Amino acid sequence: MKALNTNDCYQALLQHFEQRIDLNGEEKDYICSQFRLRELLPRQYLLAQGEICRYESYVCTGFLRSFHVDRQGNEHTLHFAQEDWWISDLHSFLRQESASRNIIAIEKSAVLQIDLQQREALMQSVPKTERFWRILNERASMAQDQRILNNISMSGMERYQALLEKYPHIEQRLPQKHIASFLGITPVFLSQIRKEMVKK
Repeated sequence: MKALNTNDCYQALLQHFEQRIDLNGEEKDYICSQFRLRELLPRQYLLAQGEICRYESYVCTGFLRSFHVDRQGNEHTLHFAQEDWWISDLHSFLRQESASRNIIAIEKSAVLQIDLQQREALMQSVPKTERFWRILNERASMAQDQRILNNISMSGMERYQALLEKYPHIEQRLPQKHIASFLGITPVFLSQIRKEMVKK
C-alpha cells in the first residue's frame, strides 16, 4: 500500500479552504500550523460515545462512520465521511460535553485535526476562516434538513436510490448493514429493495 504523503494531506486541506475563501501564503502556513495529522486503522475509534469530542477532523484519506448506540445496544448510523469531508460531534466539540456518538474508521484513514482552542485562535488571526466555517455549517445544516425531509416523504427504495445517485460508490465503501441503518430500514428490507431494483 502506498505510504501516506503528509504534504499531500495539508495541500488537500488548503485546497478545501481555498474553494471557499482566498488565502495568502502566510495565512496558508498559519492554517497548516493549527492542524495535526492522525492515522487510523480499520475499526479504530476516532471518538467513543460518552467521551468529549476534542477535535474537528478533516478526512484526507479513508472512510469513517458516525453512529449512536441506544439503550438496547442497537447501532444507528448518523453520518459517514470520505475524502475531503469533515467529521465530529459538533455539539460535544463546541460545548465540551459528552459525545452522543461514536466515530470509527471503516478503512485505513488519515485525518487532520484541530481542537477548539486552535480553531478559535485561527478565526482570531485569520478572520476570513470564520466565513469558511459558516459556509461549512450552513451546507451541513441544509444537507441534514434534506435528509429529514427525505425520511418523511420518500419510500425506502426512493431513499436508497437517492443515496446511490448522490454517492455512486457508497456500496463499495460502507457495508450494507450500515447503509440500511443510515436509511432507517432493516438490512433485510434493503436486501429486498436491491433484489427488486435488479429485476427492473
